Amino acid sequence: MSGAVGGRSGDGFLRCSDGAVRWGVFGAAGVVFVLRDVDNEQPFVMLQKRSAWAHEGGTWSCAGGAIDEGESPYEAALREASEEVGEIPATHSVLGEYVFSPATDWQYTTLVLEVPHLFGGSINFETDAVAWVPVDEVDHLPLHAGFAAAWPHLRAIVHAP
Repeated sequence: MSGAVGGRSGDGFLRCSDGAVRWGVFGAAGVVFVLRDVDNEQPFVMLQKRSAWAHEGGTWSCAGGAIDEGESPYEAALREASEEVGEIPATHSVLGEYVFSPATDWQYTTLVLEVPHLFGGSINFETDAVAWVPVDEVDHLPLHAGFAAAWPHLRAIVHAP
């Protein structure tokens, strides 16, 4: 069960080596954007509320999607985010990444990028809302299961010196 269903080479479901069916023929990637306030107190992260029609619709996660053939996880994460939440600030810095590899033939890479200012909005059918959430409040939201599993690792990256 694989192959492109949409207009991009990575779109499609793959039956992975562990038997699970996952989106992204070449894997998938997403990005958590981080904004620190002027006092560098509690950072905020951008979260995206998934549309009702999407898998686990109504839950919060980061922007992301399928990696296209020949595309790096970084390139895919930024492309997907710009398609879902808008133009990404040109000035940003990579704080780290977390790679979820449940199978030998599929992985999901989540980048953590710090940005200099607020941005983003619901600009396509995949996103019902976008919010900048204080890091300590993320656990109180209804999270997409995959994002919830990755969140402790991502939060550690956000809080790393």
